[in-house]
Amino acid sequence: MVGEPLSHMPRMRLDELLDELQARIDAARGTRDRVHSLLEAVVSVGRELELSHVLRRIVEAGALLVDAEYAALGVIGPDGRTLSQFLTVGLTDEEISRIGPLPAGHGLLGEVIRHPEPLRLEDLGSHAASHGFPAHHPPMRTFLGVPVRVREEVFGNLYLTDKRGGLEFDTEDESVIATLSVAAGVAIDNARLYEGSQRQQRWLRANAEITRSLLSGSARSEVLRLIADRARDITGSAVAEIATALPGVDGLLIEVATGVGTAGREGLLLPAAETLAGAAHASGAPVAVPKAGSDARYPADGRQSGGLGPAVAVPLGTEGGGGRGVLFLARGTGEPLFSDGELEPLLAFAGQASLALELADRRRDAEQIALLEERDRIARDLHDLAIQRLFATGMTLQSATRLVQHEDAAQRVARAVDDLDETIKIIRSTIFGLRTKDRDADTGLRARAAQAVGAAATVLGHPPRLSMAGLLDTDVPPDVADHVVAALNELLSNVARHARATRVAVSLEAVAGEVVLVVSDDGVGIPEQGRRSGLANLAERAGRVGGSFRTESPAEGGSRITWRAPLRPGHEQVAATEPTPAS
Repeated sequence: MVGEPLSHMPRMRLDELLDELQARIDAARGTRDRVHSLLEAVVSVGRELELSHVLRRIVEAGALLVDAEYAALGVIGPDGRTLSQFLTVGLTDEEISRIGPLPAGHGLLGEVIRHPEPLRLEDLGSHAASHGFPAHHPPMRTFLGVPVRVREEVFGNLYLTDKRGGLEFDTEDESVIATLSVAAGVAIDNARLYEGSQRQQRWLRANAEITRSLLSGSARSEVLRLIADRARDITGSAVAEIATALPGVDGLLIEVATGVGTAGREGLLLPAAETLAGAAHASGAPVAVPKAGSDARYPADGRQSGGLGPAVAVPLGTEGGGGRGVLFLARGTGEPLFSDGELEPLLAFAGQASLALELADRRRDAEQIALLEERDRIARDLHDLAIQRLFATGMTLQSATRLVQHEDAAQRVARAVDDLDETIKIIRSTIFGLRTKDRDADTGLRARAAQAVGAAATVLGHPPRLSMAGLLDTDVPPDVADHVVAALNELLSNVARHARATRVAVSLEAVAGEVVLVVSDDGVGIPEQGRRSGLANLAERAGRVGGSFRTESPAEGGSRITWRAPLRPGHEQVAATEPTPAS
């Protein structure tokens, strides 16, 4: 009896040893499989070159390696305190939409930002930095946060929650994610270097394209639109605008606007004060904001563009302010902020835009000089050849009248001499007109309208919203343009004196064979009984050029006044007087 238990002892001991060995084999196999998975994850992350794809692979690999139900990667913004990007795994688009705005980096997420060390919690709700969850957010309990460093600088943080099976994250999970974060830092650095080199190549190609366009003699508007389009494409922006400074106007005129929601932006006059473009122009340095849609400095016309996110306004010119204008770019909501690495080539590209404006102005000046020289030549030829020959002919006829015996014939010769004298006077007047016509010439209709609106801002107490469209400087004849500017000044003066308006909008268009000026306000409107001499003058001015004048009282209040004039009669008049430019 005593020997029987002893005979079973070696077998029991052997079973225990076998079980322990099997457990160690399983553990070794599990470790091997996990190491293999980690290596696969590292290779998968490092294989990508596009930064957005790298970040997405990091989040997915992190969730897979530790069997987490939810994972996220928060990219730290330039201020070092908040998140500029937040990529998630485990949440559907519908859940994300219900939750609302993505985290900015406060609460428990901000704890890892403030203290960039691994943080592992059994219950995240028990941590002092936890502020709870927003409405419609799924419940989460276990938590693991690890910083991701790129060249010793914290790029962002990898967050994982709710290990599947109700388990908690252990030290091995922490080690695996820490190892992944090191590989992720290298992959992010490589992706940023690759994107930087690709972006540099695109900037160089864009600069070459713009240079070719300039040298080929393309119009200023075409070159500016090319600059805006290339800047928008290369930076991944949703909106691109170029606003230029006008002489004598305290504001910037949007000459080009491309992208989402920019319809009607071209021709707007942006106030120099309290706008992003104005701040960049005054300081001569870039001005960046995290969300343009909620920034009161954009847009300047009072409308809010909620779909716009990070934005930057870059001056076109030298440092210290007073440049030629501003290049404005804005990305969509949720897109990354403009980094320092992006701003450097963007500033160089803005310099190219400034050069384009300079060359366009110089080309215009050269064309103007050539025109003036040609007029001087015509004037000299008229004086030296035509007038002298006409004068000699007149003297000959005048002396010949003494030889004419027939009285009727003598009178005809005398009338011919008088006609020659009158013709000489007309030619002299033409010569004077050729030499003085452009000496004191006004600027184009666009600039004159912008100057009128800018001057009215002081009297009104606020800047009117100006919108211009069409070929105002080329299609509108000079005489009609003078009437348009006079009508605009009269209308703005009437609004300032009588309307008591808080909002004034000016629209000037050259479309469908006519120029149309519309001035609207939200003031008291036009009284039924009151002085109408100013309105009568405007109607008379419109009638003088074959146009029309109309006043309206919108249902929402205020007034809307439309002054229009046809372009065709003006063009016909110019064509008819081309042989005698002095007319």
